[in-house]
Amino acid sequence: MPTPEKAEQIEMLADRMKRMKIAISTDFSGLLGTEMTEIRRRLREQKLEYRVVKNRLAAIAAERVGVADFSKILVTNSGLIFGYDDPTIAAKFMDDYVKQTRSNIKVRGAVMDGRFVSPEQLTAIAALPPRDVLLSRLFGQMKAPHSRLVSVLNATIGGLAIVLQRRAEQLQQAG
Repeated sequence: MPTPEKAEQIEMLADRMKRMKIAISTDFSGLLGTEMTEIRRRLREQKLEYRVVKNRLAAIAAERVGVADFSKILVTNSGLIFGYDDPTIAAKFMDDYVKQTRSNIKVRGAVMDGRFVSPEQLTAIAALPPRDVLLSRLFGQMKAPHSRLVSVLNATIGGLAIVLQRRAEQLQQAG
């Protein structure tokens, strides 16, 4: 039976796991306290959250909310980045942060939509454009055939109008 403090941590983690779109697991060993503070500050600016967790408690919370693959990202010292909106924001943050600061923080993987995501797949997700851009591209692609159809129909009607105008001019000149 877990202590009341551990039970509270399990409930807190379970709540976050229910709301998350993505959870990225990091190994923070070897990082300075100032670096951890800087990471947390930058994450808050992006509306992301960083939690250092006990693996066993996180595994229990994941089991409660039905995220089976979560245990795959829990190894040794685990720090979890929780993203509650667009998953690409968290992936881009970690990719950019490691590149910019040359930090020793290691990304082990992630869980997105209840499935395990490898570090390589996370890098590919980070390369994707934001959700809004993807949606606007999709709508543009969906709208393109309709726009082309309207252009073709207008050109046909416009051509017919020109032919009729020329014929009317011929009749006026002849008559």
